[in-house]
Amino acid sequence: MADIKDASRRIVFTGASGGIGTMIRPLLAPLYPGLVLSDRVEPKNLLPGETFVAADLTKPDEVAAVVKGADSVIHLGGYSVEGPWDAILQANVIGCYNLFEAARQAGVKRVVFASSNHAVGFYPRRRKIGTDLTVRPDSRYGVSKAFGEALGALYSDKHGMVVTCLRIGNVGPRPLDVRRLSIWISPQDIVQLIRIGLEHPDIRFEIVYGASDNAASWWDNSRARQLGYRPTGKAEDHRAHAEAEQAKIGSDAVGDLFQGGAFCSAEFTNDVKRAGP
Repeated sequence: MADIKDASRRIVFTGASGGIGTMIRPLLAPLYPGLVLSDRVEPKNLLPGETFVAADLTKPDEVAAVVKGADSVIHLGGYSVEGPWDAILQANVIGCYNLFEAARQAGVKRVVFASSNHAVGFYPRRRKIGTDLTVRPDSRYGVSKAFGEALGALYSDKHGMVVTCLRIGNVGPRPLDVRRLSIWISPQDIVQLIRIGLEHPDIRFEIVYGASDNAASWWDNSRARQLGYRPTGKAEDHRAHAEAEQAKIGSDAVGDLFQGGAFCSAEFTNDVKRAGP
């Protein structure tokens, strides 16, 4: 992909103070001079060229102010784990709607939306899945990400916005357990997917998986590869570490059956034979 450095192009990055945002900001900043960071709390150590605008996603006027004049938005903001419904509702449902609607009103051309593997977490680990299938969320958090994908499709089809949804696995320097050998993505690879979402000329609405080149992957990510994705991270390079960490965690009678892991077993009251497709 061409190395595009257009300082006149205003790109807003929500959730910049979060875990993923902190990892990938140093990789994005040189690619997109003038990157506008947003969160409720200012990130530490702003890099040269970065600016910060505080915004609470639940407040439409603040969201409108941060996206004003933007060409594109990288939307990682929101509640990033399972939690009480009201917290999920405010940040990930109402907040996500506020972001897309403000972006529409501001004439934003592209949105890269951070979805999650938890939108499909109740698919069994024995089954390899693509993106053209019914969502099976494993949590209230997963429901909110399925909502965000649907909202992105609406704004693409109804308003012509270019939307790319990244069903992110787990971002980090290396996989933290055996489950993550299947879903891990390196910071460098997620930046590559973000760049595809911001730059690829043929995208209208896409869902792709945020995963590196993992031999144990449960996901068919062929569409991402058609769009030019060439992951460099390989989870197998870290198998010994992942297995050692897994031994400390132990087994999970429910979570070990499904792709969502502990998100599936939390609050689980069903018979496992009746869960999932």
